[in-house]
Amino acid sequence: MGSNPVSSPVKPPALINLQLGWPSPRLFAANSLLQGAQSVLTSESETAAALIYGPHPGHPPLRESVAEWLSSIYSRKISSDRICITNGASGNLSNVLQRFTDPLYTRCIFMVEPTYFLACPIFEDNGFQGKLLGVPESDTDGVDIGFLRRELEAAEKRAQQAAEAKGVPDVPTIKTGKTYPKVYKYVIYIVPTFSNPSGKTLSLGARRELVALARQYDALIVSDDVYDFLSWPEDAFAADDAVAAVPPRLVDVDREMDGYGTWGNTLSNGSFSKVIGPGVRVGWADCSPAMVHELSETGSSSSGGAPSHLTSTFVDKMLRTGQLQSHIKDSLVPTYRKRYYTLMAAVREHLVPLGVRVQASNPKDDAKNATAGGFFTYLELPEDLPPARTVAAVALKEKLLRIAFGHMFTVTGDAESVVRAEASGGFASCVRLCWAWHEEAEIAEGVRRLANTITDIKARIAAGEKFADVSIGIR
Repeated sequence: MGSNPVSSPVKPPALINLQLGWPSPRLFAANSLLQGAQSVLTSESETAAALIYGPHPGHPPLRESVAEWLSSIYSRKISSDRICITNGASGNLSNVLQRFTDPLYTRCIFMVEPTYFLACPIFEDNGFQGKLLGVPESDTDGVDIGFLRRELEAAEKRAQQAAEAKGVPDVPTIKTGKTYPKVYKYVIYIVPTFSNPSGKTLSLGARRELVALARQYDALIVSDDVYDFLSWPEDAFAADDAVAAVPPRLVDVDREMDGYGTWGNTLSNGSFSKVIGPGVRVGWADCSPAMVHELSETGSSSSGGAPSHLTSTFVDKMLRTGQLQSHIKDSLVPTYRKRYYTLMAAVREHLVPLGVRVQASNPKDDAKNATAGGFFTYLELPEDLPPARTVAAVALKEKLLRIAFGHMFTVTGDAESVVRAEASGGFASCVRLCWAWHEEAEIAEGVRRLANTITDIKARIAAGEKFADVSIGIR
């Protein structure tokens, strides 16, 4: 009798999610976090200090170790009185709005677009629904300063005219008294280095102009500085150190420009989510000492003590032993660097021949050392395709590939943001791909699936098929 081998069932393809902006679980700094926890929880005195309500500005040793670490990253002295420990960038953004804005007095929130879309509901939850306005990026410097200047001038004129028409002073009406000694007229939200989603980095000149504009119009710039620690040479064959210097943050530029005041006009929002793991929920604000004090007196901190206090003590140990710094240097950067090269090689092989263009993302201030970094690359689809959200819907339904699409990154409630996105050359035709979640083989396969999606759509259009402008959810 002949053999009748039983064939193994074909394993169906799995979903590849190049939208997800999370680090891979295998890259979590679990071992060093565990060691930090053991160091704290095996000491009676440290356990007592860790499990009591924490000081409002945060665990004092962590404030010191964060200041020392940031000083080494940005090559400038940063003192601990400028550090307030937070429960991450998202939670702190909400606290900043609670403490330093008044939804009736603060005129509007400017968000550089394409924007980090999940910041929009944080602003809306704090009373700014209908008051979010987009500011376009620029191809040269990272943000259209001229556009922002015109919008600020117009908004200020409208606010002053409205106050005069009502016969009331142009002052805060909700956040008043000694509890709120500083309320800003505007907030400007930006991810200035390796931006989410575009990957762009704001030039030094634009950073200075932005700070000067904020001072002129009493605006607070809140910058998410969460990707600054993840960079490598754009050239796969370059030496490890062939990278541009980490740009000074907007908060550094503000401090170093003449005329820096008590409050300042900038706040750097930092987080350990990208370098330890999102669940750690520990971050920091770097701002003026006056702002640190007021931020630490937010009602939730006054009642419950410093947020994430217990975990803060573990993170402090990670920094003081150098384990976190080593994890970033020896694990995160090499891994993300390989994934980035894999992604870009696949893009060049499979997508560029189809007319897809890679958006420029390099800092403009160091032409000799082209530098990549962060979590994302940003691609512009060819004009003969439907909007990126339709391409993304087809890719998910037919190829089991999820990608982030341009319409996701419009500013909520700003009709003009949508108009700009959908204009010729607008970001409605762009997609964002992330290399942080999947391994190299899955990244390459994801790019092939995107190429197959584009090829299929082009063929079906040529055959006369009409694609409705459909979209999918953001998750």
